[in-house]
Amino acid sequence: MIAFKNFALRRGERLLLSDVDLALHAGWRVGVVGRNGTGKSSLFAAIRGEVEADRGDIDVPNRVRIASIAQEMPSLPDAALDFVIGGDAALAAALKAEADALAAEDWEAVANAHHRLEEVNGYDGAARAGKLLHGLGFSADQQQCAVATFSGGWRVRLNLARALMTPSDLLLLDEPTNHLDLDAVLWLEQWLLKYPGTLLLISHDREFLDNVSTHTLHLQGGGAKLYVGDYTAFERQRAEQLRQQQIAHDKEQAERAHLQSFIDRFKAKASKAKQAQSRMKRLAKLAGTEAVRAEREMRIEFPAPLRLPHALLRLNHADCGYAFEPSPSRGGQGGDGVARRVGETHPLPNPPLEGEGAKSTTILTNVGFGLEAGDRIGLLGANGAGKSTLVKTLVGELEPIAGERYAHPDLRIGYFAQHTVEALRAGTSPIDHLRELSPDASTQAFRDFLGKWNFPGDRAFESIDGFSGGERARLALALIAWKQPNVLLLDEPTNHLDLDMREALAEALSDFDGAIVLVSHDRHLIGLVSDTFWRVHDGVVEPFDGDLDEYAAWLRSRSGESRSSSNAGAASAKPGGAISAGTPAKTTRPAKVNPHKLAQAESRVEALAAQLAEVESSLADPGAYADGGKRVAELGVRQAGLRAQMEAAEAELLALYDAA
Repeated sequence: MIAFKNFALRRGERLLLSDVDLALHAGWRVGVVGRNGTGKSSLFAAIRGEVEADRGDIDVPNRVRIASIAQEMPSLPDAALDFVIGGDAALAAALKAEADALAAEDWEAVANAHHRLEEVNGYDGAARAGKLLHGLGFSADQQQCAVATFSGGWRVRLNLARALMTPSDLLLLDEPTNHLDLDAVLWLEQWLLKYPGTLLLISHDREFLDNVSTHTLHLQGGGAKLYVGDYTAFERQRAEQLRQQQIAHDKEQAERAHLQSFIDRFKAKASKAKQAQSRMKRLAKLAGTEAVRAEREMRIEFPAPLRLPHALLRLNHADCGYAFEPSPSRGGQGGDGVARRVGETHPLPNPPLEGEGAKSTTILTNVGFGLEAGDRIGLLGANGAGKSTLVKTLVGELEPIAGERYAHPDLRIGYFAQHTVEALRAGTSPIDHLRELSPDASTQAFRDFLGKWNFPGDRAFESIDGFSGGERARLALALIAWKQPNVLLLDEPTNHLDLDMREALAEALSDFDGAIVLVSHDRHLIGLVSDTFWRVHDGVVEPFDGDLDEYAAWLRSRSGESRSSSNAGAASAKPGGAISAGTPAKTTRPAKVNPHKLAQAESRVEALAAQLAEVESSLADPGAYADGGKRVAELGVRQAGLRAQMEAAEAELLALYDAA
């Protein structure tokens, strides 16, 4: 479908890609990976025809319909549902024609519009758009709200939903999981697995890449190399290639040393001069196999806490949410209000009216949650369920509406919020930010510290205005580490971080001696760091007895009605507004299931797990890559099929367990 021929691409004076020759075929799901700045997004722009090749060609057939996520943040009066429907231009035009004809009472035009709607499969268009929005976390009420009322992160979701709604043969997704919660990421995975076209996916979420990709395109050093298989398969193949490259280099170096030794010993002797000259020519003709340069691993660390008491922080019977007071500008006469927080007042849309006697909005009730040294807790739950509210209450940014928050006198919190990166001060340098925290520390101490966070030399003095999103996020984490906290409360810290930095963050958190509470849609990170999980849903916070795979299975086992209750049943507020606690949805227990049927389902899951383990063991064998990828391709297809069967079998088994 897409062919690159001697393709080269520049951005300004910098050559991003050169001599790229490869083809991407219909139906492939290709994960595009590489460090920040290697040209991933520019490659997408070239495919869309927005930038021209510096040299060579990129062949995308004219008939191919391309969809991608828009980068601009819309601020429109249109309802969210209508905005998403607009992704299908033919459907939107047919619906407008129908509405205009009805308004004009032009019945012939109405008939024509109905015919056109049938042609474009338009009668279920609103349902399809609603399903996309529901999967991405929008409640039924929110789907009718104006686009302009949503915050930036939710508008990113709207752009994603609109791209998925667009009829396409080629779908380009650039970091689609940013601003999604784990529930929405899991839903998006399933949607993409059913997408019939060709998918090109830029992502720094390795679990997402593993579960979606059939191929991996690696951009590095101006080149692009295509691998068969998901991200983990790519890592195995690349490791084997680097090993073979190192062997070839070592062999060449040994031959060079031998030739040079002969030349040095005998080139001055007349009887050996001719042979020495011959060996000098051989030495010059050696291919010069480049030594393997171990890719610089990003390593960071959180310094040991200054003090580490055992019992650090606790919420006892706490109701968490937003308390309101009358707005000073209105003289206490009701209307707008402000949320009472520690250290700030933050306006919230549509607060309760003082005249009605409502003074608070509760999101979580009767929370009992404690942190001790060494705890590593991952919070699970949909956006809007209250994870960030819980974290803000632990931080002290929100006071409990009821109950109490106990903090040890030596408590020192390192808090990364979703807005932390945006809060960095424009026009200042990393050293300026550190100097604001510690005015008396030396510049050399700042430079030494920042060097460990990969801001070496003059980078420590550069304005952050020129930093990438990943560099800003890294700086924000460095500022937290400088304070030597004993508790880390991290709310989606991986947005903008590339794979190397995410790996480094996971290692640093694993070595951290204090307590950690982590909210993240990156399953690789949260799975490596967290020892226990707590689930936030339906207005409560409770331990989750299971791992991330079991959480994913739990989500799949829930009906659409139950999912809607979790996302919005605790809520009926407008986007960005306060959410009120609700009650768990009632469920009807099915009839008892046949024990023989349950045993059969368990056996099927066990058999599929064994087959899948065998395939993955074969993929881990370097010998599987010796035939140019043919064997790996077969194993990859087999792996994908078994995963799909396993998912269906697990869902069936969970349903039987629920009925037992």
